[in-house]
Amino acid sequence: MSPKPLALFVKHDGQSARAALTCEYKCGNACFHEVPNTSDGEYFGDIVARLNRRGLIKGGAAVVLGVGAVSVLAACGDDSADTGSATGSPGTGTGFTAVAPNKEDALVVPEGYEQSVLIRWGDAVIEGAPAFDFDKQSPAAAAVQFGYNCDFAGLLPIDGQADKYLLVVSHEYSTEPMMFRGYNKDAPTREQFDIALASHGLSVVEVHGQSGSGQLKPAFGKYNRRITATSEFEVKGPAAGSALLKTKADPTGAKVLGTLNNCSGGVTPWGTVLSGEENFNQYFGNAETVTEPDAAKRLKRYGIEGAGSERKWESFDPRFDIAQESNEVNRFGYVVEINPWDATSVPVKHTSMGRFKHEAATVHVTGDGSVVAYSGDDERFDYMYKFVSTKKVQSGVGASAMRHNMTILDEGTLYVAKLTGDHAAEIDGSGKVPNGGFTGKGQWIALLETGADGKGKSLVEGMSAEEVAVFTRLAGDKVGATKMDRPEDFETNPKTGKVYVALTNNTKRGEEGKAGPDEANPRKLNKNGQVLELTDNHTGTDFTWSLLLVCGDPTAADTYFSGFDKAKVSPISCPDNLAFDPYGNLWISTDGNALKSNDGLFSVVLDGPDRGETKQFLTVPRGGETCGPIVTEKQVIVCVQHPGESDDATTDKPLSNWPDGGTTQPRPSVAVVWKKNGGRIGV
Repeated sequence: MSPKPLALFVKHDGQSARAALTCEYKCGNACFHEVPNTSDGEYFGDIVARLNRRGLIKGGAAVVLGVGAVSVLAACGDDSADTGSATGSPGTGTGFTAVAPNKEDALVVPEGYEQSVLIRWGDAVIEGAPAFDFDKQSPAAAAVQFGYNCDFAGLLPIDGQADKYLLVVSHEYSTEPMMFRGYNKDAPTREQFDIALASHGLSVVEVHGQSGSGQLKPAFGKYNRRITATSEFEVKGPAAGSALLKTKADPTGAKVLGTLNNCSGGVTPWGTVLSGEENFNQYFGNAETVTEPDAAKRLKRYGIEGAGSERKWESFDPRFDIAQESNEVNRFGYVVEINPWDATSVPVKHTSMGRFKHEAATVHVTGDGSVVAYSGDDERFDYMYKFVSTKKVQSGVGASAMRHNMTILDEGTLYVAKLTGDHAAEIDGSGKVPNGGFTGKGQWIALLETGADGKGKSLVEGMSAEEVAVFTRLAGDKVGATKMDRPEDFETNPKTGKVYVALTNNTKRGEEGKAGPDEANPRKLNKNGQVLELTDNHTGTDFTWSLLLVCGDPTAADTYFSGFDKAKVSPISCPDNLAFDPYGNLWISTDGNALKSNDGLFSVVLDGPDRGETKQFLTVPRGGETCGPIVTEKQVIVCVQHPGESDDATTDKPLSNWPDGGTTQPRPSVAVVWKKNGGRIGV
């Protein structure tokens, strides 16, 4: 094992191209519900407006409040970022002709590139699994087949075996109306429930490269594994054993069955995989039975309210019925870690990293071996977080090093971000670029310290350590964290150490009673999103920031591409997942393209005269979402999630027939793209 892994078209929330069906099953209709964050935390824009009224800001000069002295950091400082073995000029361009926006029912790639499907929903993961039959599914078969709606993908080279890897993929959610003929959402069957449970989680699959191309094919091996919504997980950190996590089935509060809504994630330098439990709230019913005010407030802050759930899972298992098991919901919403090199290992839920709708968890290692894990809370007006370890990474690939490194994320400090703008007085909600661009400073506010014994120390007045770990959103509210436009994936540039954040959209920004625009979130009714660039003092508490992209139609006045000529960029909307190629170019996948074309994958130049150049590399089939991009020298790998999901589509009349064509049902799949001549990607 190597310790160095490689690194529809109806309106949603009034703007996005997501189908209502996708909204219902992916996120529990989050954008059709009231915003969970109703805290009174001030926005810098609100403060500036008040100071303007009082005459305290003159001539456009903004007063910086509450962050102390923040210096501009060197790109890497002493972090000694791994520059890799690539020889191209870092981050200065990608050599392909951009794919035009389209609505094709195909994976469309640039001229000169080839593609293949690596693995599809229902393909065998465990040797002996039955062949997939759409009309003859079973829970037993689903538990050994590739799960539904693939999201994150990680590719880890197998030590000593050329061109052989482990592919680790998360399965975010199930869409039962697209999985079963004649599905009755008001009366699902027990078998459908059990198949759905087995279709969640993660897959570990050995994959082999093919001579003469970048193609990859799955294989059976000793590492192959399915983790589902019924697999056992160990709870670690301050909430382990807490009364907040104890249930009738688990009076220890330390063992959880399953993981839910696993969205994006990250691969650690020690060879494990992190996965974020995102929209877990939608799986639980009967929250209205909770009448105790504080408990009801906590549920509502996590978007958990009302009577029965849309999925009706509480009809089959009492753990999904809040009236019967009020604490089960507290056992989801964490970063989970799996060791893909041991198919018998028990995965871990890290409560030291907080509980919220984790879009991802991505790791940066500083020069002294400290680990910094970044994560966004994918909700409108919610927060950005990082966890800084106390322990250092131990080198080596042996069992001792793995045991040590698997504990790194259980000892350290959890922070939440507060941002201020350098030109806040110029922000009016139109997206107009201030003089000097969108720039500012920030502070990481400490919430929770976890010691070597796993016990926590709260740094938030009025909350215990267990409460901060389990109700992290409330802790962020109390310290006045900055409310962002759906912070999703974080990625650190392996060349420079700078950190990038995808802010997908927020069409509630600036509505009456909601927070107005600020410099990091500069548009009212933001339907297209933006990408934030941080120069972070990784183990410290200060950072500077700028907006790399303000996404949308390049012909629109409210878009920004770091000053690059907007006539020469591809339209991009709703950035979601991020990745880097070996040369330091940023790659962005999109979810819910509000520009009325299929979602896709884009490259962005970060340095040199072409900084901000944005080009579309591929588009996914109708109704699909682009997820989990991996960009190596040889191939681009993407997960195509929910192809064919549409409010007009049914299993008898599908919108998409990808990937198998003909009259087949659409199947979420992982696809691979490579150059025909075997050339390198990203140069």
